[in-house]
Amino acid sequence: MSPRLRRFPERRYVGTRDDMVVYDCDDEGAFTALEARVELEDLVGQRFLSSFGPDSLAEARNRGFKAWRAGG
Repeated sequence: MSPRLRRFPERRYVGTRDDMVVYDCDDEGAFTALEARVELEDLVGQRFLSSFGPDSLAEARNRGFKAWRAGG
């Protein structure tokens, strides 16, 4: 099983509302970047994380999120 955030154990796609970026937790680089941000910036405490229903990249984009890209 792929790693997941403790707060979102069933979610593949998790977005950060401060910069409107969605992370694919099945992508190792994306998950590592998200996990670091969650820990360093207290995104859970600030309520800056978002999940999607359905749990898909298309739904995240429908809500205005852009897919995470390495280096940018």
